[in-house]
Amino acid sequence: MSAPRTTLRRSLAAAAALPLLAVALTACGYGSEAKDDDAEKANVAADGKKLSADTVRIGYFPNLTHATALVGDQEGLFQKELGGTQLKTSTFNAGPSEIEALNADSIDIGFIGPSPSINGYTKSKGQNLRIIGGSASGGVKLVVNPKKIKTLDDLKGKKIATPQLGNTQDVAFLNWISEKGWKVDAQSGKGDVSVVRTDNKVTPDAYKSGSIDGAWVPEPTASKLVAEGAKELLNESTLWPEGKFVITNIIVSQKFLKEHPDVVEAVLRGSVNTNAWINANPDKAKASANTALKKLTGKELPAEIIDPAWKSIQITDDPLAATLDAEAEHAVKADLLEEPDLKGIYDLKPLNKVLKAAGKPEVADAGLGVK
Repeated sequence: MSAPRTTLRRSLAAAAALPLLAVALTACGYGSEAKDDDAEKANVAADGKKLSADTVRIGYFPNLTHATALVGDQEGLFQKELGGTQLKTSTFNAGPSEIEALNADSIDIGFIGPSPSINGYTKSKGQNLRIIGGSASGGVKLVVNPKKIKTLDDLKGKKIATPQLGNTQDVAFLNWISEKGWKVDAQSGKGDVSVVRTDNKVTPDAYKSGSIDGAWVPEPTASKLVAEGAKELLNESTLWPEGKFVITNIIVSQKFLKEHPDVVEAVLRGSVNTNAWINANPDKAKASANTALKKLTGKELPAEIIDPAWKSIQITDDPLAATLDAEAEHAVKADLLEEPDLKGIYDLKPLNKVLKAAGKPEVADAGLGVK
């Protein structure tokens, strides 16, 4: 993938110009949609001081690429920073649903992928959300049937699944196809490669039935396919500078950020502390994430799936803003997005305050931050 060019500044066309992304841009998860956790996580310390809000409502996916949220909630690391302010969590299956919840004031803060973040920001003409932090990089692979596909050139003429038309992985695969010099119609998926949009929950069955020859998918779907006999042919991280690209970031409603900056800062402290704990204790963190997944979905991931999946995901405080800019450009190139003005999508001042207090280096917004 090419390095991101200068900051996108062209004004976005009317919201009607984005009907596709309004429904299509999504990060893919597992479990129930908009499911409130049992007791609003009201395990508040007896001496916990309440912040400016009684409650903060956080949304995320029951998905390994949302490990910061899974582990931070499971281990009480968010609640520890919130003190007497209660944490209430909801889980989602798709980015558009989480954006709708943010717009409807059903959640205040969310963990979400880059494409729905871009879509939510542009559809509201920059009035809805801000990206305030990073969470995860990587965790996306091209896995294939080794009997049919042995090299990347063998993909031509084959049927390869992506999670959804216009979602983060779909855009990445279309961009990769374009850079190979092959042609595919983005809308229909027809061309030199057949791009088959398939929900991650049914992709393993589609692979077993032979209706697809491989998939460009996030974890743990990639490792589920490998467990069914597929072979990893490409890790998307190898296509990005320094092997990093945003797969999950943290967003907040602008209204909540303005009215409760102390609560936002507390959540970011919880995120930074959680990420530090995950990176210092990878095995314990993996077990914690699996425990959280079992609570949310009714089952945990077996070792043959979670072990390789966990290794491919990098947990980070850095939102990797330049890669979000590049992902937006890839969507534009694929004719899935009108070229947007992303100036102001980031507000990293609260995160950098937290990082500075923790003795950690500050992170950059690639020129896309608020002034």
